[in-house]
Amino acid sequence: MTKKISEQVQELQEAQSTKTNVLSYPRSLYPPIEAYKTQRLKVSDIHEIYIEESGNPTGKPVIVLHGGPGGGSEPMYRQYFDPVVYRIIQFDQRGCGKSTPFACLEDNNTWALVEDIEKIRVLLGIDNWVVFGGSWGSTLSLAYAETHPSRVKALVLRGIFTLRREELIFFYQSGASFLFADYFDEYLKPIPPAERGDIISAYHRRLTGTDEKIKQEAANAWTTWEMATSRLMVDKHKIARGEDPMFALAFARIENHYFVNAGFFREDGQLINDAHILKNIPGVIVQGRYDVVCPMKSAWDLKKVWGDNADLVIIPDSGHSCSENGIIHALVEACDQYKHL
Repeated sequence: MTKKISEQVQELQEAQSTKTNVLSYPRSLYPPIEAYKTQRLKVSDIHEIYIEESGNPTGKPVIVLHGGPGGGSEPMYRQYFDPVVYRIIQFDQRGCGKSTPFACLEDNNTWALVEDIEKIRVLLGIDNWVVFGGSWGSTLSLAYAETHPSRVKALVLRGIFTLRREELIFFYQSGASFLFADYFDEYLKPIPPAERGDIISAYHRRLTGTDEKIKQEAANAWTTWEMATSRLMVDKHKIARGEDPMFALAFARIENHYFVNAGFFREDGQLINDAHILKNIPGVIVQGRYDVVCPMKSAWDLKKVWGDNADLVIIPDSGHSCSENGIIHALVEACDQYKHL
């Protein structure tokens, strides 16, 4: 029997799954390195966070803020930086990765994380540093920089997310669903039709409930939706990560907790409204043109308020993922640009 055209195209995509971009980009990641120091820091009566350092112990400090919230830091993140020049500091934010207690929502909010960053800076004896973050990491970077601007030498941001209501509606309710209708159907499955008028809240009830089976099913569906939509071309390996039960549980519970609480901001749009505070801080904003998780509008709005010190780099053939070639090129270039600050 002749294969369906849809099957043929699927096979072509799988055979070329390593090709993530249309254009060729000269820069790639620095070679992998190991952390030279790890430690734990008690930041509240409840939470203890995991911290690691890599690169040059006497180098220029950079703090890496991971996504999610709830995504945890990854060894790959060290590779955006010249390890001869940079002292690379990573940590797992409250409730995720190697931080404890696992998937805990209590005393877990944006401003607690901002102060955790300050506690790390003081612990490590750093006066100021470059701040690097993508997706939720860009949210937290902006919140930190707008609260403690004198501690920020430069910002390197990717896939801007400011947690405005319109951003949440686009990805979790109606918007990205028009482009990824097949995967959106899977995301909807745990939620009965009667509750789909507010999908984020419906997920919240399941992710904070007492039925562990329902909680895990909801976590897997929530996380897989983001993994499926994060690249220009769907990546099965990325989707598989959303099926890891431990990763999915922390990722989904913590993300959803922040979203139902509107990021714990005083007003919708706070980070954009306050971006004028950044006017004297140099920064690079790296944004995939076809990012449906954190669409370009937020990067554009941020640039307009931040001003001339922000260099907005739109990658014409990328989505949201920090592992797409065009995104990698721009982030490595940005970090190299600031290594002489």
